Amino acid sequence: MDLVIRDARVIDGTGGPSYRADVGIEDGRIAAIRREGEPRPSGARVLDAAGLALSPGFIDMHAHSDLALLRDPEHTAKAAQGVTLEVIGQDGLSYAPVDDATLTQVRQTITGWNGGAPGDTTVDFDWRTVGEYLDRLDRGIAVNAAYLIPQGTVRMYAVGWDDRPATDAELARMKRLVAESMEQGAVGMSSGLTYTPGMYAADAELTELCRVVAGYDGYYCPHHRSYGAGALQAYEEMVTLTRDAGCALHLAHATMNFGVNKGRAPELLTLLDEALAAGADISLDTYPYTPGCTTLVAMLPSWASEGGPDAILERLRDEATAERIRHHMEVIGADGCHGVPIEWDTIEISGVTAPALADHVGRTVADSAARAGEAPWTTARRLLIEDRLGSTILQHVGHEENVRQIMRHRVHTGGSDGILQGAKPHPRAYGTFPQYLGRYARELGVLTLEECVAHLTARPAARLRLPDRGLVREGYRADLVLFDPDTVAAGSTFEKPRTLPVGIPHVLIDGRFVIEDGRRTSALAGRSVRRTGR
Repeated sequence: MDLVIRDARVIDGTGGPSYRADVGIEDGRIAAIRREGEPRPSGARVLDAAGLALSPGFIDMHAHSDLALLRDPEHTAKAAQGVTLEVIGQDGLSYAPVDDATLTQVRQTITGWNGGAPGDTTVDFDWRTVGEYLDRLDRGIAVNAAYLIPQGTVRMYAVGWDDRPATDAELARMKRLVAESMEQGAVGMSSGLTYTPGMYAADAELTELCRVVAGYDGYYCPHHRSYGAGALQAYEEMVTLTRDAGCALHLAHATMNFGVNKGRAPELLTLLDEALAAGADISLDTYPYTPGCTTLVAMLPSWASEGGPDAILERLRDEATAERIRHHMEVIGADGCHGVPIEWDTIEISGVTAPALADHVGRTVADSAARAGEAPWTTARRLLIEDRLGSTILQHVGHEENVRQIMRHRVHTGGSDGILQGAKPHPRAYGTFPQYLGRYARELGVLTLEECVAHLTARPAARLRLPDRGLVREGYRADLVLFDPDTVAAGSTFEKPRTLPVGIPHVLIDGRFVIEDGRRTSALAGRSVRRTGR
């Protein structure tokens, strides 16, 4: 064997009891598993794993590392957590498929998520199709990556930024783009239905696109139309839509937020249980924290975003239109803020792109406004204009009891929703997976350790239809994590969000150490993981 991991506590991803064993690795795959009492394998290298748990590598079902994988070869934020595969292209907005004009627009739109604004030369955007983007990843990245077709980008490409139904010709073009992208290796399609222009698509349009995805055995991953007022109706809409399309459904960051949803997780779970009992193919992901994270511009009403970034800025600069926006946000409840009137004391600025605005980071909009002696909307409006829509926020609107109840569900998986931009990003970007293992499994007992590992490994691998990942099993790829069950914990906090976890000394991808003795190696063992079918 190339490597033998000796005397590990194997937590194999099935959710069953752990066991003591030696695990041998050869040519990037698990070649032998020998339990206590069986003949021990020998290897060119032997790693003593006494006191450590050995599990499959963790799969981040909701990541925003689309550019970070290219810009930051070390990508320690994820590798150090034990993440060996990320699913990117989330929330309906990413960088393929595009033409030149669409690429410029999408770069401006999600610079708060990923950086890469027009004029930023840290990444060479030398692709246009999904296949070309995946080929770029195949040159070598820190961890593996699977890609979802971003429905908002597809609509931007085929229709533009208009709030109207697609014509027959535009719908046909979108369906071709989705089909071509699936053929090139995408695993499914995402939507951001509180983000423009994807939110302008009616259910009939989304259903047609989902039928294309279903034809390739992919899945639909919507950030649905509301996580606040009308959240349950929004979940039901997605269940009904995918049932009609015959498409598998994966609910992105499946939370129940804002005061109107406190204690209402059981209603969501009942809805899902009834759909599952009726034969629906549904899964979901969550992050183990209560605040959310997005961009400040996402809070605006959708009518204010029609036409794209330049049109948004023009409306914000116009006094009368800006007042309409304020009234919609503060009094009516904008669809961008999930139908709930915005509470500025829950909106914390986590990052800006303009250095002159750095003093706002770590403060709520309400706090920054009070310091300036002005109304919160005045501060928010100035930030949006001066930062050219690039500001990111934390939104403190979640409920711990909802988080715990949803993560127990049998179709639950883990996703960081990690935005790596900004001076004070959400700690979930650096801490999601050790937070599950340390806080929610070991300390709180919400899940057993074996159950928790299954949620982070085998379940997401099954959703992605990966035939040789997600389990510690002979013949499977040696994407593995060694962690200390007694000490594993997230180091990241809201005060120091870029702190790495503790208790995860070794991470391997295809049998190569990407984390060894707690340090990032030089290995770029990750590649694109493309659709394989059932």
